[in-house]
Amino acid sequence: MNPINSRSDLARARRLVIKIGSSSLTTADGRLDTEYLTRLVDTAAVRRLRGHQVVLVTSGAIAAGLGPSGLARRPSDLATSQALASVGQGLLIAEYARAFARHGLTVGQVLLTAEDLIRPQHYRNARRALTRLLELGMVPVVNENDAVATDEIRFGDNDRLAALVANLVAAEVLVLLTDVDGLYTTRPTEPGARLVQRVHDSDQLADYCITGRGSAVGTGGMTTKIDAAMIATNSGIPTLLANASRVDDALLGHDVGTWFDVADHRRSSRRLWLAWAARSRGRVWLDSGAVDAVTHGKRSLLAAGITQVEGDFEAGDAVDLVGPEGHVVARGLSGFDSADVARMKGRSTVQLRVELDDFHARPVVHRDDLAPVLGGGRRG
Repeated sequence: MNPINSRSDLARARRLVIKIGSSSLTTADGRLDTEYLTRLVDTAAVRRLRGHQVVLVTSGAIAAGLGPSGLARRPSDLATSQALASVGQGLLIAEYARAFARHGLTVGQVLLTAEDLIRPQHYRNARRALTRLLELGMVPVVNENDAVATDEIRFGDNDRLAALVANLVAAEVLVLLTDVDGLYTTRPTEPGARLVQRVHDSDQLADYCITGRGSAVGTGGMTTKIDAAMIATNSGIPTLLANASRVDDALLGHDVGTWFDVADHRRSSRRLWLAWAARSRGRVWLDSGAVDAVTHGKRSLLAAGITQVEGDFEAGDAVDLVGPEGHVVARGLSGFDSADVARMKGRSTVQLRVELDDFHARPVVHRDDLAPVLGGGRRG
């Protein structure tokens, strides 16, 4: 089958992942918007009944739990968020089951955390479960397991999770539905802001001001949606970012939203997980020479290029590699614990061999365990 290269091709995608955010699934008072949920399901069900395979990645568990809890807004503490998610998740999946049942379709709930997309056995289990659900003609409804997640509860309003799921199931296209019309050149409320029709590559994003603020009930903003688009397109999956109110037009391939083309250089699944799913346990600051080596030169990180070490991490943990200006330029698996790296920083391989031993003369992060951060615009 011909690849999906533009909006107009979207209507023929045989396997697609659709992500819907909390802001689009809830009413002004924070309760679950069952009317919109039903409309979304009706549109997705049409695709499924035509023989296409649909995976739905949904937010909204915590928002759905707001009404029964009596709280006016999304809580900021972890324990309350987990409690609301445990209440809201049941309400959310029940509504999806009801709405799809009207079309004679069955849903399968799949709750994931970022760790499930990093650990090999968990990854294989998740892929096997999702693939089998699709083979059985069911609609997987995926959400983050917020009731037990810790750091992952702020994973990014499921935007990055949706992109990783799209990679997991080898989707032909990813559709991100949100409460704005797409990517704008700057904040949509600012004079002169223009909707970006198409993003050809990550370098183009440098021309735009991208805000990270999310809605009152969601956790993601445009930053996480751009991150999701970069994850997907770097794994060979084109992405459409569109307003949830235009879901019908979006899935029909009409001229709505922002289309992200597939990247020229595709990444392995392992590097995608490392760059976007693995939780960083520390920060390692680099000089400009080391930044160039790990990003453009695609070389291993040596101790000589390290200027500072933050955090308490062990060998094998993921760490953020930070440039002189404080921007994360890459992520990698450290070959040493934080105390060792602090002792080694700034020393050449020869010095390390003389002052310590041959073991400490190895790279701090081997190039096979390193993933440069994907492109992005001016984050505001």
